[in-house]
Amino acid sequence: MLALIHGGQLQRVAKAFNIAQKHWLDLSTGIAPYSYPIPTIPEYLYKDLPQEPDNLVIAAKRYYDTNNVLVTNGSQAIIKLLPVLWQTKNPKSKTVYLPEQGYKEHALAWQSAGFNLCWYQEELPPLSAIEKNAVLVVINPNNPTGKLYQRSQLKRYQSRMIETNGLFVLDEAFMDVITPSQSMATNIGNYKHTLVLRSFGKFFGLAGIRIGFLLAQQYWLKLFHEQLGPWQVNGPAQFIAENALLDTQWQQTQQSRLQQLAEKLLDTLKSNIPLECINNITGTHLFTTVYFKNTIDVEAYYIQLCQQGIYVRLTDEKTALRFGLVTPEQLERLAKALATLSK
Repeated sequence: MLALIHGGQLQRVAKAFNIAQKHWLDLSTGIAPYSYPIPTIPEYLYKDLPQEPDNLVIAAKRYYDTNNVLVTNGSQAIIKLLPVLWQTKNPKSKTVYLPEQGYKEHALAWQSAGFNLCWYQEELPPLSAIEKNAVLVVINPNNPTGKLYQRSQLKRYQSRMIETNGLFVLDEAFMDVITPSQSMATNIGNYKHTLVLRSFGKFFGLAGIRIGFLLAQQYWLKLFHEQLGPWQVNGPAQFIAENALLDTQWQQTQQSRLQQLAEKLLDTLKSNIPLECINNITGTHLFTTVYFKNTIDVEAYYIQLCQQGIYVRLTDEKTALRFGLVTPEQLERLAKALATLSK
């Protein structure tokens, strides 16, 4: 099985480098550093068992522009359960196409269910090469590469998966910051062959309340609702997310703010890492990934930053470092730490 390491493991990393957590600059995730302000939460929501999230579903339908929404406590439960449910629905399905770089929980889930893993690079596999009854997983935009696939291209792959009785899985965890949106949420229709995963915590900066959304045809929404069971999301979290999804003015401010932070981060990285060390720089308005030349010991760079209390994400392939957004007051500290990498 794959050994998975995620960002956001500050407690473990702080202990490993013997630096108290309060002294760290944690840039290891793609979570916005500015979060939606927590509204005043009615006291009864803390006391009562969570109700069906009807109001949150209405807000999510409006935000994602679709009528096909299931509220979950994050995408992870869907990712883990999907291969087993799909295998039951289509026992002939044995193959899954996955990005070689990307969120590895997808691969782990399909591998654990006994599927054959077929990796693709940045370009999707040729339409003609996709086997019957296969699964195609697309992370759009990709994390950590930032690769963005256009909706027009994805619609052709959707048609192919329908023709071949396959399954089309789109992980759109970072789609909120893409303008114009390339989301397939509006293209689900009545197709049982398409599932879209959306994350709430990254754009709204509230990963701790654990909310995600499955956008799919009613067959899948009903099946996952039955399998996941009641009380998926607590009452206060529902209330916060409902307010956030309806607050279009805050969302516009956040978009502008994240774009500015991403631009400043990119400038800082380019100004303080020798250009001759860099192979490529990619990302979104929630993270920037620096790919280094083959001659560079990227893991050593990661360790040097950690020794200075700066925690970034070393990619699984150990060829790149992914940097989360930095607030203006943190930029100088990051710049000074980066400058030491060339020495």
